[in-house]
Amino acid sequence: MRVCSQAGCPTLYDTPHSRCPTHRAIADRARGTATDRGYASRGHKNFRNQTLTRDPICTLCGVRESTVADHYPISRRDLIEFSMDPNDPAHGRGLCKPCHDSSTAENQPGGWNTPN
Repeated sequence: MRVCSQAGCPTLYDTPHSRCPTHRAIADRARGTATDRGYASRGHKNFRNQTLTRDPICTLCGVRESTVADHYPISRRDLIEFSMDPNDPAHGRGLCKPCHDSSTAENQPGGWNTPN
């Protein structure tokens, strides 16, 4: 059993997540849908297909199949802020899910790592 990482939440739960189910649901709603975040457009689908075709094996571990098209070295959010095309495959790399999750947690301490 562990205590929810949400400040002030005393809930004990038994899952591998850092937040209790209630606070995970709140964070998930605040995050928005894939469409809200810009990941459901035709442009992003093309970015994903081209990136994974170019990088069929994870560019970090070099072992597992790439299943995630990661924006790199500039995040999607920053590419948009700098008026750059976030759907250009030159701004991406293919990663396996474990490497993507580790890289995101380490380099982008927002999203799931943001205390709410």
